Amino acid sequence: MFTHPSRVWLLAAVAGFASSTFSGARAQSLDQLEAELARHPALDALQYRSDADRERATAAHALPDPVISLGINNLPVFDPVFDRFLPTNKAVGVRQQFPSAALRNAQSSGANNRAAQTDAARDWQYAQLRAELRISLIERARIREQRRLALARREKYAELTDVIQNEIDAGRPALFRLAQVDVERADIDRALAELDAENADIDARLVDLIGAVPDTDAPMPVVAEWTGEAGAFHAVRIAQASVGVADAGVDQAAAAYKPEWGVQLTYQQRENGRGGMGSTFAGDDWVSGMVTFTVPIWAEKSQAPRLRAAKADRSAARALSMAAARRAASDYAGYLATRRAAVESLAVLKQKIHSLEDQRDALLTVYESGAGDYSPIIDGELAILLLQSQTAAEAARRDGATERLNALLVTS
Repeated sequence: MFTHPSRVWLLAAVAGFASSTFSGARAQSLDQLEAELARHPALDALQYRSDADRERATAAHALPDPVISLGINNLPVFDPVFDRFLPTNKAVGVRQQFPSAALRNAQSSGANNRAAQTDAARDWQYAQLRAELRISLIERARIREQRRLALARREKYAELTDVIQNEIDAGRPALFRLAQVDVERADIDRALAELDAENADIDARLVDLIGAVPDTDAPMPVVAEWTGEAGAFHAVRIAQASVGVADAGVDQAAAAYKPEWGVQLTYQQRENGRGGMGSTFAGDDWVSGMVTFTVPIWAEKSQAPRLRAAKADRSAARALSMAAARRAASDYAGYLATRRAAVESLAVLKQKIHSLEDQRDALLTVYESGAGDYSPIIDGELAILLLQSQTAAEAARRDGATERLNALLVTS
C-alpha cells in the first residue's frame, strides 16, 4: 500500500510522463478531445461486438452445408467384385437439411437485437466517458483557481504576520493571534498538498481517457432538458433493446415446434452380372431418394418448457426496462437537485463576498483616515479569498452535476 506522499508522487510522475509524451495534444480544442475519446479501446470493443452480432444475423439465414456421402454397398467379403452379387453397387449421395424458416428468422432477429443493444451500450459508454472528460477539465480549472486563491491567502497571512508582529512590538497583546495565524498557514499548506494530489488523480484519469493531459479550457455545460419520455435515457434504451432480444428468444422457442425438413438423394452405380450361376442380371443403375421431417412428439418435455422459459425471460426484461426508467428518472432528479443546490449556494456566497467587500472598503476608509488597525482589513480579505475558493468549488459542483445529468440522456 502506497503512503499518501508516495501516491502523490506516483500519480504526478504518470501525468508528467503523459504530458511530455503527448505534448502535441495539449492545445487541442474540446471537440478534438471528444473525437479522440471516441477512439477509446472500450468503445472499439463494443463496436467489434456489435459488428460480430450483425454478421451472426446474416449467417443465421443460411442453410447448413449439404452432406456428401461416397461408399459401396453389399460387396461380398470373400469375393469382393461388383459383378457377381445383384445388389452390389457404388454409391454417391447428397443430403440437405432445411431448418424452419421461422427459426432462422428468429435467430437472425435475436442477433440483430443484440447488436442494437450493444450499440445502445456503446452510446451510453461514450456519454459516460465524455462526461468524465468534461468533468475532469472542470475539476482541473477548479483546482487551478483554488490553488491561486490559496497562494494569495498564504501571502495575506505573511502580510498579517508582519502586522501582528508590529503590534506585539508596540506592546499590544497579539501573541495568541500570531499563533493562530501559524495554524491557519499550516492548514493552507495541507490544502495545497491535497490540491496537488487531486490534480495528479485527474491527470492520470485524462491519460486513461484520451492518452494525454491537455491544456484545454473547462466547458460551460448547459442542462439538457428531459422531455418526460423514458426512452430518452441511455439506460432505458439498453433495457428496451434487451426486451427485443427476449422477444426474439420467444419466437425462436415457438419456432422449435415447426418441423425441420430434409432431402436425401443417392445414386447407385451397378455392373452387369458375369453370367455364371446366380450372376445373370442387368447392371442398371439405381437412384434412391427420401424426404425427412421432425415431429415434436416430446414437445411437453422439450419445446414447451423452453417456450415458457423464453416468455419468463421476456417478462423479466420488460420489468428491468421499467426499473431502468425509474432509476434513470431518479438519477436525473438527483443531479438536478444537486445542481439547484449549488446554484443557490453560489448566490449566497456571492452575496457574502459582496457584503465583506463593503465592510473591507469601510474599514480601509477608516484606516486611511488615521484611525483603526490594518489587521481587520487583512482578515476581511482573507475571508473574501476563502469564500471565493468555496465559490469555485460550488461552481465545479454545479457544472459536474450538469454533465452527469446530461450523460443520462440521449442527446443525438
